[in-house]
Amino acid sequence: MMYKVFVDGHEGTTGLKINERLLKRKDVKILKIDHKMRKDVKERSKLINEADVVFLCLPDDAAKESVSLLKNNKTKIIDASTAHRTNPDWVYGLPEIDKDQRKKIRGSNRVCVPGCHATGFILAVYPLIKQGIIEDDHPLVCYSLTGYSGGGKKMIKTYEDIDQHKEELIAPRHYALTLKHKHIPEMQYVTGLQYPPLFLPVVGNFYNGMAVSVPLTTRSLKKKVTVEDVNDLLSEYYFGENFINVIHLDANEILLDNGFLNPVGCNNTNMLDLFTFGNDDQIVIISRFDNLGKGASGTAVQNMNIMLGIDESHGLK
Repeated sequence: MMYKVFVDGHEGTTGLKINERLLKRKDVKILKIDHKMRKDVKERSKLINEADVVFLCLPDDAAKESVSLLKNNKTKIIDASTAHRTNPDWVYGLPEIDKDQRKKIRGSNRVCVPGCHATGFILAVYPLIKQGIIEDDHPLVCYSLTGYSGGGKKMIKTYEDIDQHKEELIAPRHYALTLKHKHIPEMQYVTGLQYPPLFLPVVGNFYNGMAVSVPLTTRSLKKKVTVEDVNDLLSEYYFGENFINVIHLDANEILLDNGFLNPVGCNNTNMLDLFTFGNDDQIVIISRFDNLGKGASGTAVQNMNIMLGIDESHGLK
C-alpha cells in the first residue's frame, strides 16, 4: 500500500531528516508544497487533509495552527514540536516506555514526538520509578551533552559559519541556565514526578549525537540497589526492544575509549544505548543516541510505522 505523507515544516532540521528517511521508501508518497506557499494556510490545509500522515516540524504556535486546519477523521498527525507533549488528548510517542504504549500509539491519530533530552532522561529513569526504586518526590538531576544541530538552523549557522571561529565555541557550553528548559515539563509529566528534575543541558562543538546522564546516590533511593541491580533491571525491562541496547557491565570498558564515553557512537541510527556505571554509593545511568535519530526523526518515523500497523523498524536502523 502507498501512504501519502506531508511534512509540514520540511525545511527545518527534523523535517529534513524525516524527508531523507522517507525518500528511501517505496511505500510512501511525499506530498510537496511549493517553497513560496509553505506559509499559505489554504495550501497547507489542502495537503494536510489529503495526507494519510502529517508530520509537524514547526514552532509550537504553528503546529497548533496546523492541527486546527484538519477537517477529517482519518489523517494521522505526528507532532515533533513541544506543543502537545503534556496534553492528555495526545499520545506520547515513546513506544518503549510501557508495554501498553504501542497499543495507545496504534489506536491514536494524535501522537507527539518526545524531546531529545527528555527521551534520554525518561528511558533511563522510568523503569526505576515504576519499580519503586526512585520515589516520585526524589530530587532527580539530569545532565545532557548534545550536538549543536539540536539548536536548529540558527545554532548550526553559529557553529559552522566560517567567520565564526570564536574560541568560546571550541569548548562545551552550558545553556538554559534559568533551569526552565522546554523539555522539563514532559520529563516530569511522563515520569509522574512530583517535582521537575534539575536539568542542565550542554552543547558541544559536534553536529549530532548526545549523552544524557542521570546520577543517583544509593543512600537516597527508596530501595537499596547496586549498579548490578540497576543494570539487570534495565536489561529486563527493555529486553527484546529493537532500538534500545542496554550495555552489560562487562562490556562497559570495551566500549569506552581509554575510559572516555563517545557521545556520537549511535549517530545516523535509531538506536539508544543505556550504560550504567558506579559503585556502592553512587550510580550514573547514561543514555547515548543520535539527537536527530532516536531523539527526533527516527522516533517520528517509528511512530508512523506503528500508527499504520506496519513493522515499526521499517526504514530504520
